[in-house]
Amino acid sequence: MWKYEKKLQYPINIKNVNPKYAQIIISQYGGPDGELGASMRYLTQRYSQPFDEVKGILTDIGTEELAHLEMICAMVHQLTRNLTEEEIKASGFDKYFVDHTNAVYPIAASSLPWRAEYIQAKGDILADLHEDLAAEQKARVTYDNLLRLIDDPDILEPLKFLRQREIVHYQRFGEAMRLTTDKLNEKNFYAFNPGFDTKVCKKK
Repeated sequence: MWKYEKKLQYPINIKNVNPKYAQIIISQYGGPDGELGASMRYLTQRYSQPFDEVKGILTDIGTEELAHLEMICAMVHQLTRNLTEEEIKASGFDKYFVDHTNAVYPIAASSLPWRAEYIQAKGDILADLHEDLAAEQKARVTYDNLLRLIDDPDILEPLKFLRQREIVHYQRFGEAMRLTTDKLNEKNFYAFNPGFDTKVCKKK
C-alpha cells in the first residue's frame, strides 16, 4: 500500500504557453522511453523477482516513475492551457487538438500512441535488470535531447531534475545487479542451474 502525498515531486510553474514544446515533452509521458512505460515495467517486473531487496528497488523506482509521469503531464497541461485557435494552428498543435482537444494523452513526439510493446517483463532477473539499466539510459538521453531544444527556464529546471533522477535510478539498478550477481554466484548459478540444465542439457 502506498501513501499518496498530493503535491508534485518537483514544482511545475510554467508562465508561458508553448504548444510546440508540449508536443516534444509529451514523449516522456507516452513515448518509447517515457515515464508511463517505466512505471509499468518496474511495477510489473517486481512480481517475478526472487530477491526481496531487488523487489524493493523495483517498487521504489516504479512508484517514483508515477510521480515523474505526473510532472510531465503537468508540464504538458500548463504549456497548452487556454490556447487560442490562432496559436493552435500556428504551432502545429491542430492535429493533436482535433483528436484530444487539450487532454493529456499518452503519445510520443512522433505521434505514435503509447504501446505495451515498449515494456518487457521476462521473468528472468538478469534479463529484466539489463533491460532496466538500458531503459534508464535511454530516458536520460531523451531528457538530454529535450534540454537541447528548450530555452524556457520554467521548463528547464524540472527537466534537469528528471534527468538527474534517471541517473540515480541507473545507479540503483546497478546496485540491484551487483546484489543479484553475488547471490547467484553463491548458488553457483552460472556453472550449473539444476532447475533448468537437467531438463534441457541432458544427453540424448
